[in-house]
Amino acid sequence: MTAHSYTVIDFETSGLDPKKDRVIEMAAIRCVNGEIASEFSTLVRYDGKLSAKITELTGITDEMTATGMDEDTAFRILNRMLGDNVLIAHNAAFDLGFLHHSLLRIAGRSFSNSFIDTLTISRARHVYPHTLKDMSDRYGIPLIGGHRALNDVIACWEIFRKMDEEQPVEDYMNTLGYLKKFGPPAWSPPGAVLEPIELKYAPR
Repeated sequence: MTAHSYTVIDFETSGLDPKKDRVIEMAAIRCVNGEIASEFSTLVRYDGKLSAKITELTGITDEMTATGMDEDTAFRILNRMLGDNVLIAHNAAFDLGFLHHSLLRIAGRSFSNSFIDTLTISRARHVYPHTLKDMSDRYGIPLIGGHRALNDVIACWEIFRKMDEEQPVEDYMNTLGYLKKFGPPAWSPPGAVLEPIELKYAPR
């Protein structure tokens, strides 16, 4: 792939709606010349009450978010990690939606980075299922403690590298695949290519 600097991001959130829910943990790694150059990970202070489902999924509790970094500072640091790098995320529609709505609320502006979604590539190239854990297993990448942001970004970066080794991923720049039955994401970056995808299943 063309030499780029990348920032891999992952958010754990209080719910699924980026307009009203909040980021409760974030992680980012900045990768230059194929190597991890810097990393940032923090719990984000959240004054609401987390649902039992979110705590069960992430292991993050109200006590943990009460002592997190304040949202404004967390996003200011994250923004520096993003720079003008190409962003990478697994299920980028989710993370980029939260990034957009959070930045809009906190700073009155969004982001303009190009991006690559490893979930879109996974759905195009592989049979179902496509979770980060499934893809980590498929490529022999250790994923310890999934659904914690830093573990997830490191796994996502390794999956991205394996995918690019198999076949360059340049063609997937700024492309979001979505499942036809659910329709396109509620928000997507301006200029994103939205592609309906039919899931591939392994023959029985």
